[in-house]
Amino acid sequence: MCKYFLIIHILRKKSHPDTENRVVTSPNRPWWERYQPVSYKLVTRSGNEAQFTEMVQRCNKANVRIYVDAVINHMTGAGGQGTGTGGSHWDGGALSYPGVPFSSWDFNGNNECHSGDMNIHNYGNKDEVRNCRLVSLTDLKLGKEFVRSKIAEYMNHLISIGVAGFRVDAPKHMWPGDLQNIYGKLHGLNSQYFPGSPRPFVFQEVIDIGGEAISASEYTGCARVTNFIFGIKLAQVFRRQNAAKYLRTWGEAWSMPKTTDVVVFIDNHDNQRGHGGRGGVLTHSDPKRYKMATAFMLAHPYGFTRVMSSFSFGSSDEGPPHNGDMSTKNVNWGSISDLSCGNGWVCEHRWREIYNMVAFRNVVMGTNMQHWWDNGNYQIAFSRGNKGFIAINVETSDLNRNLQTGLPQGTYCDVISGSYDGSKCTGTEVHVNGDGTAHFNIRSSSDDPMVAIHIGAKKGSQRKVTT
Repeated sequence: MCKYFLIIHILRKKSHPDTENRVVTSPNRPWWERYQPVSYKLVTRSGNEAQFTEMVQRCNKANVRIYVDAVINHMTGAGGQGTGTGGSHWDGGALSYPGVPFSSWDFNGNNECHSGDMNIHNYGNKDEVRNCRLVSLTDLKLGKEFVRSKIAEYMNHLISIGVAGFRVDAPKHMWPGDLQNIYGKLHGLNSQYFPGSPRPFVFQEVIDIGGEAISASEYTGCARVTNFIFGIKLAQVFRRQNAAKYLRTWGEAWSMPKTTDVVVFIDNHDNQRGHGGRGGVLTHSDPKRYKMATAFMLAHPYGFTRVMSSFSFGSSDEGPPHNGDMSTKNVNWGSISDLSCGNGWVCEHRWREIYNMVAFRNVVMGTNMQHWWDNGNYQIAFSRGNKGFIAINVETSDLNRNLQTGLPQGTYCDVISGSYDGSKCTGTEVHVNGDGTAHFNIRSSSDDPMVAIHIGAKKGSQRKVTT
């Protein structure tokens, strides 16, 4: 996987958020307990700091970069008290978190929040959204230098371990100037893994689908922002609620932010459960449409792409697969020939159609979309310069015709139906003629009604392109 081409958001063992968190026993250890920090110690039920460090080091040696989900807006819920996953005591009523340490002086109070009960009620009021409590979570006073310094200290510790950057949780509940201050305190990346110690890559979870006082554009001066409209609109296309032909102008012409300002995705851990941007997105539970939408995302040049990797769940609160002692189950894939996961893990990033399209994106990086074709409805195709080509059939009828690929003459392996193993195609072969055209026959009833080819999977090429 190339360093800056893909972020994989994995809700799995030894993943993020990485900080010590509140233990919630009812419902039974829900996923969202991880979003209620108790301290900035790196210990959760997924593992401790030594295990996290070992994972980061191993991943960096394999050129896989780790981006930590940083929860810095708040601590736990305002009620209750207890002991966190690392043994630190906390008291949400007294606003006491000695594991940091934070005290009541470090949280927004009645001087900052004027909603009465300290909670957010009016999302049309910027002050309330940024100074009051999100779903009763104790709201840190980020205008205070001590609070900023403790957050930066935590993030810099992760940088020293070797992480490549951060996904910052809930930025619209923080003032852009406070975030800018914190980001300005961050060190360059660990030179052992990142020569020259470049700045960490930061992207911010700003839920903006219109209709609120706070917009994502207020945060693009700080770092990239998440584009929640992206997955909602693509779901409408691949559910045949809006013709695929309109994707010809996909991106900024759809009133989305500039391509250099966004991280894009089909779904995330919030909206796949029906909240955090209103839901309505495609998920792994609809694999045919999900794989087509993900392939389109990875083939198209708009935005910085992020692939989801999930666990199965039966309710919106359900946490990751666990053992009898509530420890997180290992991801099991060693005995499964198709590389998919077991033990309750879905692992979309290990689906062939998705990991091969990650390689496709790496190969075509830096090229523009060319040779667009559509049938006036739900069949589309386009090239990425002269390096890659994709055709997608969302119609109820088959696609059967010659198309201009823009690629050099030769025989290519379709990376949707199979792979290029260095000598042969394990799936369908596509023969590109001297004029760049090729014939495509894509049945609408296929499990994967699309074909993708690129120069890294051309028979006879000297290299095998992987993710």
